[in-house]
Amino acid sequence: MKKDGVKRLLGGFLAIGLFLIVWWIGHQVLQKPLLPSPIEVLKRIPSLYEKEILIHLQVSSYRIFLGMLYALVGGFFLGLLMGSLPKWKYFFDPLIYLTYPIPKMALLPIVMLLGGLGDGSKITMIVLIVLPQITISVRDAVRNIPSNYYDVYRLIQASKWQQFRNITFPATLPGIISGARVSLGTAISILFFTENYGTEYGMGYFIMDSWTRMDYGAMYAGILILSGFGLLLFLLLDLFSWWICKWQRTTD
Repeated sequence: MKKDGVKRLLGGFLAIGLFLIVWWIGHQVLQKPLLPSPIEVLKRIPSLYEKEILIHLQVSSYRIFLGMLYALVGGFFLGLLMGSLPKWKYFFDPLIYLTYPIPKMALLPIVMLLGGLGDGSKITMIVLIVLPQITISVRDAVRNIPSNYYDVYRLIQASKWQQFRNITFPATLPGIISGARVSLGTAISILFFTENYGTEYGMGYFIMDSWTRMDYGAMYAGILILSGFGLLLFLLLDLFSWWICKWQRTTD
């Protein structure tokens, strides 16, 4: 685990270094205000505290956290229902397959009309993105549990709760985390887009507001902060996965 962590850390630093070098070369070639140097942008970040950047980041964090939480909880119980009870599968499977391919951004006007311009519509959009992925992951994980696992617990007269705690729930955890990892980047992208409507706070609003004012240094600094925020979420998710899925440590 330690060696793997060191390799990931070194790989991350190399990737960031390569990105900054390519960015600096692009700045030198273009020599335009549209693409300031990475050094100028990094120096600009401390001054953004005067522009309430922490409030923007806090608002975006709140929306992402609630959206992911609702989607994870709802997707878990819905997937558990579909995987455990066949009669629910016949109802929800066609519904998910019918609605999943729909571009969720096409639903934004409807969500904003029904939920207003506040946090509710933005959180709802995140839920719409993440919920189907979590639901499908949990459903498939439950269906793939070998039936003989439950037979052993029935022989020792284990309760339904013991079967759920020791078999079903651990089997669904990798699927939940994998679905969250896949959906997180899309959720941040959707949040960025929705924060351009009906709000004055959020990283999406800050970045686009800086762009309209042609404050390109603040715009790129905001993009870096949003990227760093996304990276932090992915790292926390990996750490949580390593902590909660203890049985996978020996196989990773």
